Amino acid sequence: MSATSGSQPYYFVPHPSRHPAFAAFGLFFVIFGAAQWINGHDWGKWSVLFGLLWLFGVLFQWFRDAIGESEGGQYSHKIDLSFRWSMSWFIFSEVMFFGAFFTALWWMRAHSVPALGSLDNALLWPDFKAVWPTVAPGATASPAGIIEPFQTMTPFWLPTINTALLLSSGVTLTIAHHLLRDNAPRGKVVAWMWVTVLLGLTFVFVQGYEYFHAYHELNLKLTSGAYGSTFFMLTGFHGFHVIVGMLMLLFITIRLMKGHFTAERHFGFEGAAWYWHFVDVVWLGLYTLVYWL
Repeated sequence: MSATSGSQPYYFVPHPSRHPAFAAFGLFFVIFGAAQWINGHDWGKWSVLFGLLWLFGVLFQWFRDAIGESEGGQYSHKIDLSFRWSMSWFIFSEVMFFGAFFTALWWMRAHSVPALGSLDNALLWPDFKAVWPTVAPGATASPAGIIEPFQTMTPFWLPTINTALLLSSGVTLTIAHHLLRDNAPRGKVVAWMWVTVLLGLTFVFVQGYEYFHAYHELNLKLTSGAYGSTFFMLTGFHGFHVIVGMLMLLFITIRLMKGHFTAERHFGFEGAAWYWHFVDVVWLGLYTLVYWL
């Protein structure tokens, strides 16, 4: 039995939960459907949709239970430390995740493409252009003609607009955080949080239009060689993280409206803020390496 301190347990041990198994069930359909969809099976998109809807439904129930435990006084200082370490390690794992894709981009540009254009391969592919598409627009590096000609995405103007949106959202989120810590009127905190959520939502819509522009006007697709695959993998995964972060901030805003946070006790807010600032930093690296270089 857990030792208690006052009205709170020293360390809260939750009851056995179905949520982890149900979340894994939804993720299975997301990954399985995505693999089939990418490989030309149109039904894969329905598997992805089902998996995402199932997963978000499970997460809604899971977070609702956690919020109920928190508001019910079950979480002590030890749980607060556990959440902080958990969020820190989660963000570290995300750093490694994006680091792998950034490293793949660097390796292809600095090593793979020059190696394929070396003297050893000149007889095999005499028409090969050993240049990255952003350096020589239109160079698909496909002497066999298996990749359709495409244009690369430049930083002007949609990516630059999105950069301004994300940086602005980081500022508005920081303002809301300082207002909460200073015990400012709750209405002010909520107002700045709604601005942050709207900026994040606008980013998602602008990126959706960017993808439409890339596909229909630039003929830039996931199948457009190494450039196309890394472009959509990096920007697509980042966009997914923006959606997740925006939903986190949305629910934090709703909880603020319900009076769940105080100046002394608001790690739910802080954890979402950490994640959002991480998303901002990743975008700055992506904006520089993908769009400018």
